[in-house]
Amino acid sequence: VQLQASGGGLVQAGGSLRLSCAMSGRTFSNYNVGWFRQAPGKEREFVAAISRRSGGDTNYGDSVKGRFAISRDNAKNTVYLQMNKLKPEDTGIYYCAARRESGVRIAVNEYEYWGQGTLVTVSS
Repeated sequence: VQLQASGGGLVQAGGSLRLSCAMSGRTFSNYNVGWFRQAPGKEREFVAAISRRSGGDTNYGDSVKGRFAISRDNAKNTVYLQMNKLKPEDTGIYYCAARRESGVRIAVNEYEYWGQGTLVTVSS
């Protein structure tokens, strides 16, 4: 399984970005996908996750609820993370990850496959 995250960049506080995670190498619709982020000097943190099917179960970290939205397009083998009302504390490297087992899990060690990450920087 290969995961390619993209869409990061520099944005002012209050702005928006949309991240994409493209998957190849396996049947995309068999995998639950999550987004995590890691700020300098901090542990990797759960952001959002979505179950296998488009429009399926989702889960969000408390710090992003109401601001971020995760979705997927199984026809395009891609998961999206729409990030609105960005704050400086949202700054970090954003990683997408995939798991074959069921459930929209929040723990790093429950995901088998990881992409390389994309950097999001929110200026104040």
